[in-house]
Amino acid sequence: MTTQWRKPLSEALEALGVDRDPAELCVVGDLGQLDSRLPVEDTAIACVGAALLTSTRRPVELATGHVATAVRSEAHLRLDGEPALNGFAPMSRFWRAADGWVRTHGNYPWHRAALLRALDASDDVAAVGSAIADIPAREVESRVVASGGIAAAVRTPAQWQAEPPGWAVASRQLVETRRVGDAAPRSREDRFRVLDLTRVIAGPVCTRFLAALGGDVLRIDPPHRPERPGSYDTLLGKRTAMLDANTPEALVRLHELLDQADVLVHGYRPGALERFGFGIEELAEQHPGLVVVTLSAWGSSGPWGQRRGFDSIVQAASGIAVVASTGDRPGALPCQLLDHGTGYLCAAAALDGLRRQSETGGTWLRELSLARTAHWLLGQPREQRPSVPTDVQRWLAELDSPDGRITAVTPPGRIDGQPLTWPFLHSYGTDEPRW
Repeated sequence: MTTQWRKPLSEALEALGVDRDPAELCVVGDLGQLDSRLPVEDTAIACVGAALLTSTRRPVELATGHVATAVRSEAHLRLDGEPALNGFAPMSRFWRAADGWVRTHGNYPWHRAALLRALDASDDVAAVGSAIADIPAREVESRVVASGGIAAAVRTPAQWQAEPPGWAVASRQLVETRRVGDAAPRSREDRFRVLDLTRVIAGPVCTRFLAALGGDVLRIDPPHRPERPGSYDTLLGKRTAMLDANTPEALVRLHELLDQADVLVHGYRPGALERFGFGIEELAEQHPGLVVVTLSAWGSSGPWGQRRGFDSIVQAASGIAVVASTGDRPGALPCQLLDHGTGYLCAAAALDGLRRQSETGGTWLRELSLARTAHWLLGQPREQRPSVPTDVQRWLAELDSPDGRITAVTPPGRIDGQPLTWPFLHSYGTDEPRW
């Protein structure tokens, strides 16, 4: 078996600051299960492998088929045998603009409304397509973003790398690390506490994997911005509750939760949580000894640092959609690798942050972004492999939930020969906001 995955794994471990030899990861199974012009399979193995190697000093094993299934986990989710979650909404797609292509995202009602408002169009695919067809792609991007929506003109890798947002992304590390303050080292039991302020895919992938590795994960969502119905894939192994941080009572409760948390993982745009007192300086002062993992689309610097984004949007802007194209229309990766891969890297960053804190103290900030993962992927050597099928059923498990029988992908990896499992599955938003 080729070991090309060892290069990105070595780079991921180095970026994390984890002293492990990539050869310590035992990879079994056939390669060629994530067919792409880019090294999607090797990068996915590297991301999951980095999280496993960071979690333990014991022997770890990873099956290629398990990785290929796990990074498409949302596609395999079933509720009582039927698909539990629709894929992209009609307003989340590529559109032909006056001078090229643009990608939009409208899965959430508030993003769809912003898109329609920017284009002065009705909630109809044909109407939106007609409006976009008469406007240059960069202007569509600017209008939608200014309206609070999400869109990106499709660029080539060279175009992206020649623009200020691309420069800013390229200048950052795959995993940024910063120590703040002199908090004393914490002595922890094996079951560390994770406060989860994430949604969609990347952040939930991180926190559900932390749950599979022994974390006590509590996810908090604002009641006015609920998750999409059927998003059981993002709930595996964690409890979920609702709190509106705009109310004094809820804000006090969040700070009480942080008093007892070991890790905070959030996917809000850079600077968005400062108004609640959740900036890294304030957290280090009020909740010393935390490990804070922040995840964003574009990173915390550069002209797009405050911009919203999702995996598909980053693929379009960074040039991945052009590289993945097989014809006139832009293409896509065989999975949402930027989400899934970055999610596993976030889990590794959290685990390594716990190690750093327990050994040397301090409050630790780890920053990652989908765009920086995209830059890393685009820079990897490319190797075409014969495509082989994936035995998906082997990696599925059924879980009972109050809503019905859920079929979900099991967490990838074995530690000391033992498979990882999801500890439970609760219905969305039904838990109390307490440890």
